Amino acid sequence: MVTKEMLIGEALKQGNASKIAEVLQNYGMHCLGCAIASQETIEQAAAVHGVGVDEMVAKLNEAAKA
Repeated sequence: MVTKEMLIGEALKQGNASKIAEVLQNYGMHCLGCAIASQETIEQAAAVHGVGVDEMVAKLNEAAKA
């Protein structure tokens, strides 16, 4: 299960990584393999990209199950 406190790199390991990556990229997060992804939480990334974290987490969890 993806949580807002989880690092982006950890989130990618919570299920269907390609679908999770697709959701993140749809929010403008294109640098999933960079150093920032291994140190930034989902909540921090949402704030930087100006999106609602609860909405993002819900979509990430849906993608993880796909």
